[in-house]
Amino acid sequence: MYKEREERGQAEPGANSERPKNMSRFQVKKVAVLGAGVMGAQIAAHLVNVRVPVVLFDLPAKEGAKNGIVAKAIEGLKKLKPSPLGVPEDAVLIGQANYEEHLEQLRDCDLIIEAIAERMDWKLDLYKKIAPFIAPHAIVASNTSGLSITRLSEALPEAIKPRFCGIHFFNPPRYMYLVELINTPTTGAHVLDDLETFVTSGLGKGVVRAKDTPNFIANRVGIAGMLATMKEVERFALTYDVVDDLTGKKLGRASSGTFRTADVVGLDTMAHVVKTLQDNLNTQTDPFYESFGTPEVLKTLLEMGNLGQKAKAGFYKKAGRDVLRFDLASREYVPGGAKADEVYGRMLKKPAGERLKLLRESEGPQGQFLWSILRNSFHYAAVQLASIADTARDVDFAMRWGFGMKQGPFELWQEAGWLQVANWIREDIASGKALSTAPLPDWVFKGPVAEAGGVHTTEGSWNPTAKKFEPRRVLPVYLRQHFPETVPGSKAPGFETAGKTLHESGAIRLWTLDADQDGPSGGQVVIASIKTKMHAISPEVAEGLQLAVEIAEKDYQGVVIWSGDDPFSAGADLQAMLPAFMAVGVSAIDEAEHFLQQTMLRLRYAGVPVVSAIRGMALGGGCEIAVHSARRVVAMESYIGLVEVGVGLVPGAGGLTYIARRAAESQAASVHKDILPFLTEGFTAAAMAKVGTSALESRKLGYLLDSDTIVPNKDELLFVALNEAKAMFTAGYRPPHKRQFAVAGRNGKATIQGQLVNMRDGGFISQHDFHIAGLIADVVCGGDVDTGTLVTEEYLMTLERQAFCSLLTHPKTQERIMGMLSTGKPVRN
Repeated sequence: MYKEREERGQAEPGANSERPKNMSRFQVKKVAVLGAGVMGAQIAAHLVNVRVPVVLFDLPAKEGAKNGIVAKAIEGLKKLKPSPLGVPEDAVLIGQANYEEHLEQLRDCDLIIEAIAERMDWKLDLYKKIAPFIAPHAIVASNTSGLSITRLSEALPEAIKPRFCGIHFFNPPRYMYLVELINTPTTGAHVLDDLETFVTSGLGKGVVRAKDTPNFIANRVGIAGMLATMKEVERFALTYDVVDDLTGKKLGRASSGTFRTADVVGLDTMAHVVKTLQDNLNTQTDPFYESFGTPEVLKTLLEMGNLGQKAKAGFYKKAGRDVLRFDLASREYVPGGAKADEVYGRMLKKPAGERLKLLRESEGPQGQFLWSILRNSFHYAAVQLASIADTARDVDFAMRWGFGMKQGPFELWQEAGWLQVANWIREDIASGKALSTAPLPDWVFKGPVAEAGGVHTTEGSWNPTAKKFEPRRVLPVYLRQHFPETVPGSKAPGFETAGKTLHESGAIRLWTLDADQDGPSGGQVVIASIKTKMHAISPEVAEGLQLAVEIAEKDYQGVVIWSGDDPFSAGADLQAMLPAFMAVGVSAIDEAEHFLQQTMLRLRYAGVPVVSAIRGMALGGGCEIAVHSARRVVAMESYIGLVEVGVGLVPGAGGLTYIARRAAESQAASVHKDILPFLTEGFTAAAMAKVGTSALESRKLGYLLDSDTIVPNKDELLFVALNEAKAMFTAGYRPPHKRQFAVAGRNGKATIQGQLVNMRDGGFISQHDFHIAGLIADVVCGGDVDTGTLVTEEYLMTLERQAFCSLLTHPKTQERIMGMLSTGKPVRN
């Protein structure tokens, strides 16, 4: 399979320079980011998150310390929401520099990312200044959202031009998956390969290579789509709140919809990107150019200084708890929150072909609006494909990863029926309903695309310039992605049916990768993939995990718990427990919890290494599986925590036992004799239902250890976890010895209880929160025993079960459970 995947590769555009056969593998040991503005500072923050040394440059300050501009930007990172840093204290790891004193530091950098303001003249001046200090091997990349990369390269010496390209991060860089890479006619092909490798594996991003055209791919299609949407809003006289309801999750797009997204991005930023289109395109280069005029509402809001979320007013403004929407006619904010007609929500749940037909034939303005914006997106993407991208796959990935769409325009079009939708678009163009009279390209109606029923096939995706289907680019880094994101029509094997099945039920599948998928040692690790909704842990799941260990101990090298997509696990399946509770009473729950606890101990003391491969949420029982595994391999953007307090319960499958054991182990490894300081953070995390909002923060909370591996790219998780399990086995893995450990006892509980009284009396927690926290304190301190008493995990787990079951019969807890099951939101009572 390795050989086959390499043979499917393709030549890349760019200079004809070849990598010398003796050239060493390109490594990024240090990065310089030039420009401490919003994007530059956040790019530097993300580099720190993934443990890449970085130095941030800017102009010398006119007053005070020369690095004052950079220092202020780094301090500002700690206040931004969502946080650009995995943990705020890591801001200190960003090096500070200025162009007057520190250009010599550039010589040590393997990658230089220029991210100053979008001014061609400023960028060119900076390039002349830094050129003498750039190392002979270093890659130089401009982070720009639309300036010509080729024009920028012209200011560089000939020796640097082959190592220069464009790199376009999306804002905010930590969270947005898409990065566009743009070459120039002189960029070395291996340079883009090296940079794509680093950005993919080192930064955890999805890379799309774009042509050097205004706004590249995602912003070109996305901003054109937003402008077209605004025109259709005017035509159908809809309000912004209704439009956002229609164009959010219901349409398979970002939940913020159209206008709330514009507020988040910043209306000044949006206006800048629009101006790039206006200044660099015309009716000859883009037949939709007439639609690129700045909408009147955007002009008005900019004049008013209402730039969106950062100015606390844009298309929307908060007034207390109310959200108001802007009314252009009155230039005032009026009550918002209106929703779309339910009939369109039902239409949008239909299969793609039926959905588009219903919308097109709808007589209501909301349905006609939806058909119009979808038709416009199909029309624009088809007409512009050849000029902005190599293949249709690049457009679909760019819109998925950069604009939060569930499907890109070509994916949805193909799923709905290629030629049928194409004919509808052609009819709308002929009748004057479309935004442009430009016809769809000939390849839409005849030739390979028409015959295949779309642009995505098993051969690859359509390249209109080469007039053929092209496979996805193959680089060695992509061999680390066993099941990467794909497009429909490619028929790439999914993890759900891949490999060899060892056992399967409705709740879990135990399987191994085929040898050719996993290299020479393939098929040596059991993979346990949970299949329940949100990968919730039911008794059947627990049985499957125990079986996985049993099978692996006999014939394999380890177990990897990996379910293919988000979340790792949202916790125990409360809904599945309720019928047993109603029929039999609390004894049924006690039995179920006891079985879950036995499962956790089976994982912990397995004769082979058990590795949890975590992406997304690992909450409640999911967290308990993780902490009882021998090792954790975690995607950077993972959210880990014990959150049972939110439904009025305590962790009941060993989570509190883990907190007590880890505190004892930490205290034993230190010179301190008092265990309580080591227990405090774990207790607080459980009692306050704290969740680590990154793998780095989860490590700080104690749910991950320093020995665990954090993986930037979620698609590399399985590869790394399998290799971790095999390496541990090869190194002679033995499970930990079962040991007794010391607990804080009744004195520790009394100390914690005193703090809880202050919180309750101060109004910080409710009486029921106080009661639950007291039960948590009782368990983690070991109950009514002396300080330093040695206990077993089984003893503490018994206390956990008793606390868990006592709460299930409490009316306040039952209110919380029913509230969560009915609304999905925690009830505070």
